[in-house]
Amino acid sequence: MSKKSLLTEMRDTQLAIELIELGARPQVLEAETSLSRERLLKLYKEVKGVSPPKGMLPFSTDWFLTWLPNVHASLFMNIHGYLVRNSECSGIEAMLKSYRLYQEYLHSNEIEAVLSFTRAWTLNRFFESRMLATAACTECGGHFVVHPEDLHTHYVCGLCNMPARAGKTRKAKADAQAELTAAA
Repeated sequence: MSKKSLLTEMRDTQLAIELIELGARPQVLEAETSLSRERLLKLYKEVKGVSPPKGMLPFSTDWFLTWLPNVHASLFMNIHGYLVRNSECSGIEAMLKSYRLYQEYLHSNEIEAVLSFTRAWTLNRFFESRMLATAACTECGGHFVVHPEDLHTHYVCGLCNMPARAGKTRKAKADAQAELTAAA
């Protein structure tokens, strides 16, 4: 094995480990590294202690347009876009840094994550293939994930025009119940 191919394998192994730690599925690992499927499966088991999940990757853009996923997808794409525009970062390196920044933001604001690394990676692929885009909200000026073929001249985001059931999750219900119990 040549020195160059050994360095490439080492770099790809380190990248695969980082991706696995962030929750990337095997299909993402295969797309982003040159390691064999067998090597990636062994590596996944070493890092996570379990076999990787089976099944297809998300393939529909519709998930990213529902209320809560759209807020998180928009946050992630704004972080990613800013990072790519204002640094020397691109490709998978930009994805890794953007996702870590997304996680840090959620952690520091005590917000539950909605976007897994695999979903974020898929979202970025949808943007690269122009299956999704962003539009500016006419009320707050924020940029949100939308279908590029939709009309966006008077676009109002899901935060400025919240659906009636927004925030009515099990966690919110449990938190409200806990507050009532504590008050009593």
